Amino acid sequence: MKPVHAIAGLLMAAAPLAAQTPVYLDDTKPIEERIEDALGRMTLEEKIAMTHAQSKFSSPGVPRLGIPEVWTTDGPHGIRPEVLWDEWNQAGWTNDSCVAFPALTCLAATWNTDMAALYGKSLGEEARFRNKSVVLGPGVNIYRTPLNGRNFEYMGEDPYLAGAMVAPYIRGVQSNGVATCVKHYALNNHEVNRHNTNVIVDDRTLYEIYLPAFKAAVQEGGTWAIMGSYNLYKDQHCCHNEYTLGKILRDEWGFDGVVISDWGGAHNTDQAIHNGLDLEFGSWTDGLRAGTKNAYDNYYLAAPYLEKIRKGEVGTEELDAKVRNILRLIFRTAMNRNRPFGSLCSDAHYAAARKIGGEGIVLLKNDGGLLPLSVEDGARILVVGENAVKMMTVGGGSSSLKVQREISPLDGIRERFSDKAEIVYERGYVGDVTGEYNGVTTGQDLSESRTAEQLIADAVSQAEDADYVIFIGGLNKSAQQDCEDSDRTGLGLPYGQDAVIEALAEVAADRLVVVNVSGNAVAMPWVDEVPAILQAWYIGSEAGHAIADVLSGDVNPSGKLPFTFPARLEDVPAHIFGEYSGTRVRDTLDIRYLDGLNVGYRWTDRQKKTKPLFAFGHGLSYTEFEYGKPRIDSSEMSLDGAVTVTVEITNTGDRAGQEIVQMYVGDRKSSLPRPLKELKGFRKVQLAPGESTEVSFTVDREDLSFFDPDRHEWVAEPGMFDIYVAAASDDVRGKVSFELK
Repeated sequence: MKPVHAIAGLLMAAAPLAAQTPVYLDDTKPIEERIEDALGRMTLEEKIAMTHAQSKFSSPGVPRLGIPEVWTTDGPHGIRPEVLWDEWNQAGWTNDSCVAFPALTCLAATWNTDMAALYGKSLGEEARFRNKSVVLGPGVNIYRTPLNGRNFEYMGEDPYLAGAMVAPYIRGVQSNGVATCVKHYALNNHEVNRHNTNVIVDDRTLYEIYLPAFKAAVQEGGTWAIMGSYNLYKDQHCCHNEYTLGKILRDEWGFDGVVISDWGGAHNTDQAIHNGLDLEFGSWTDGLRAGTKNAYDNYYLAAPYLEKIRKGEVGTEELDAKVRNILRLIFRTAMNRNRPFGSLCSDAHYAAARKIGGEGIVLLKNDGGLLPLSVEDGARILVVGENAVKMMTVGGGSSSLKVQREISPLDGIRERFSDKAEIVYERGYVGDVTGEYNGVTTGQDLSESRTAEQLIADAVSQAEDADYVIFIGGLNKSAQQDCEDSDRTGLGLPYGQDAVIEALAEVAADRLVVVNVSGNAVAMPWVDEVPAILQAWYIGSEAGHAIADVLSGDVNPSGKLPFTFPARLEDVPAHIFGEYSGTRVRDTLDIRYLDGLNVGYRWTDRQKKTKPLFAFGHGLSYTEFEYGKPRIDSSEMSLDGAVTVTVEITNTGDRAGQEIVQMYVGDRKSSLPRPLKELKGFRKVQLAPGESTEVSFTVDREDLSFFDPDRHEWVAEPGMFDIYVAAASDDVRGKVSFELK
């Protein structure tokens, strides 16, 4: 295709001198004016062509008018390698490696909006350098069950936290003239039967739990695209859903961007025309069903749509609306002459990945101050576990990447400690020895001839005289673990890892550190036997460096959990009430969200007999923080007013560190049942030893409101409210109250 400026020149050469610059190419004109000018020049066939894909990851523009193609790319954690025109396998380029940034669970665990902005800006620069128009992410689906294979791509269980973190991410990406495509809208909370699950959920739960992060993405982040989810809601697939796309997204939230189908998410031409889908990708060519000749011309929004218009069965009003949205996307991205050039695999991007990873690692337990490691000359450190060496950037589904480099945890530990200590490695267990996804291979040989018993015996033998034993295990990106299109079969660690940890604890209980690499909560039957536990997530290219930074104390851990770690799967409401199915079926499957608002800490807060393994918001530091008594500037608040809550935080330890101060609001009495408390604010502050600072939160009507399904509006009822200042959802440090008049 000729470049835009070349085609524009041909058009201008044929035009009268006074009208040489078409309005749609004149970027001094308002975008809406340019859209209407371009739309008026297009033929019916050109409009239809713009509403569906032409290849696996692109849709056509209008070459005749100099309107470029739309090129999309996975994913939310790094820019996917180039693939063949109509296949998932890579195209074999040698210049399409990327930096893998931490998975979004890790970003959420930073509880730091500055990190979200840095993440988005860095990722957007890599996408822009590769000349992409749309990044297919981020994901903000709510963590409803720890079995969901795709939780690692999302931002946890709380809608406020997810919304607060997604907005700066979006603004960072889009500052590069690259659109985010926030996914998966909506109610995509597990992977098994994702194409045929019909979610049945009450309006209040929908609006209070599953929609707020998407609303924040639209109204605060200003995302230019949204991806529909695979599942159904109200018996309509969410890629063309009248209620979620029409009534909520467009009418209530005022979204002016493009709705893109998930790949193969469209199922019906009439619904695709009338129910809000703008741009269709993936049907018939994504492996969901057999391919067909000229497959892209047979999409639901392709020849079938054109035929309906020609027969007079539908008009062109809906088509023009779709094309307007697509043109608006193009003018914001590919035809934005002011967007920067971007950069790929830069030192700055690796530094960003390492910093975000270090801030997201959560210190779950640290009895006796075992961490940070105090390594003396001549020390011996034993590292055990397959996840210490296995590459985690390949696999897991559409977020799989081809990286320029990936520092393994073992290599990071060696780099940091080898000048003083001998670093010994033992496998401990065998998980998944494969290392390939869509033609990208790790090149690692993880084959193993020893039995499980011998692997444990060898690790124990080495542990007996080691100064420190670091077990690095958890999940991986294989099917039925942290992976798209499959869910976990249970909460426990796979591959017999519990037996390895317990055997190590018997000989090195006071010297044992467990580093869990996963995007999900896992059961820890050995939790009382292990003094130090880190939750390390999938950190990407800089995984080994970030983990070593925290183990050594070069970085003081400051991450906090973005979701609850349950002690047992039977403690999770989605499983207590029986509305989850891990068995694949062909027919449409109704899944009722009978847990309602009781997701994560909203449920555990009410339990007296059961406690979580680790609570939402939990995370320790190598220093200590003391909270003063919170104070409020008024004991009363009007409906159109606000109150300010202030608390003093002091670093009482001997290390500089960061603390995440959390603010929850509780309604003492309301006409509808409400959670005991809900997160409505957080601040991350950095303090030197002995330093104090004041943290303030403003609480307004929005923070006090619940969704009334009968009135279909947010309601703040007069009465007494409590504000909790906390270090975690189960660690409240102070409370103040006021009355809403």
